[in-house]
Amino acid sequence: MSIKCQTIMNWLEAWAPKFLAQEGDRIGLLIGTPASEIKKVLVTLEVTEEVVSEAIQAEVQLIISHHPLFRDPLPHLRFDSYPTSLIARLVQTGIHLYVAHTNLDAAPDGVNDILARRLGLLELEFLFPIRGEKLYKIAVFVPEGYEDPVRRAMCGMGAGWIGKYAECTFQTAGMGTFRPLPGATPFLGEVGELEKACEYRLETIVPEGKLSQVLEAMREAHPYEEVAYDVYPLWNQGRRYGFGRAGKLAEGMSLARFAEEVKRSLELEVVRVVGSPDRMVRKVALCGGSAMVFLPQALKTGADVYLTGDVKHHEALDAIARDMALIDAGHHGTERVVVPALAEYLKEKAENEKIALEIVISRANTDPFLYL
Repeated sequence: MSIKCQTIMNWLEAWAPKFLAQEGDRIGLLIGTPASEIKKVLVTLEVTEEVVSEAIQAEVQLIISHHPLFRDPLPHLRFDSYPTSLIARLVQTGIHLYVAHTNLDAAPDGVNDILARRLGLLELEFLFPIRGEKLYKIAVFVPEGYEDPVRRAMCGMGAGWIGKYAECTFQTAGMGTFRPLPGATPFLGEVGELEKACEYRLETIVPEGKLSQVLEAMREAHPYEEVAYDVYPLWNQGRRYGFGRAGKLAEGMSLARFAEEVKRSLELEVVRVVGSPDRMVRKVALCGGSAMVFLPQALKTGADVYLTGDVKHHEALDAIARDMALIDAGHHGTERVVVPALAEYLKEKAENEKIALEIVISRANTDPFLYL
């Protein structure tokens, strides 16, 4: 059994909406078509020559990667140079490529929440909030007897969530009127005659990222030829999103001991440390990947140490001058934690919908560095 690529895309974008991605980030379905059938998926942090070879040998139809295969506009499509050589191999073998990058960094339960949980941080807050999710109210008028199917269709696509409560709707009974005009094929009434119908006004709340899917499901479940509905923007704020996290350790410890905890929790051979080994660490700020740009935000949280990757020489000196300790756990080391989480998420979605989708994690070592 297989499923459409679009279904997997919907699952991923329910977790990490595309509107969270930074401008210019190459995310989404970069190679392939949403209508294709998918039986097997390979999850990886990077797309390298080894990963593509692994995908071909494993006969997967879709690669899901955290990092994009390309970032800048491609100057050509020559097959004898990187990255177009890998694009050619994927196209020729019919393998799709989907990327969830900065949108997965900013999403709840994404890269930074996973990283914070690995380190045992408590009382989490955003390091750099970017926005609260916009919410909309949909009010649709449904003939009596069809309110439950329409409600199920809308809520099944993500409408009706308020905090920890699902399928939150409100309905009121009323009388609808309409006159079918020539050329119409009405579900109720006759062309040219005024029709009065017992209807329900069904209302529910919808997050911005699921609005189009909910509207489509509503129309498909509705019996009328022309569906009467209203969409209202709300001042209510939905889920909040942001980059990085800050939180407290269950107990304070020295910077040297915390560095060892980072190595153990992230299964790293080595980390780079900036600051006195004896410095006490109680509050930690972090951001996976390369995120020294958020050092000012880390300082504002009152953190004792900032954990990220790719720290440069002068950035380290700047942190010392600002009395901020640093732990550089590497770009790869701080983000690879999302790969098993991605695989587990897809497995749960497939199992819940009783779909026999095979999910495998890449065994290729995509860390470009050796530690000697």
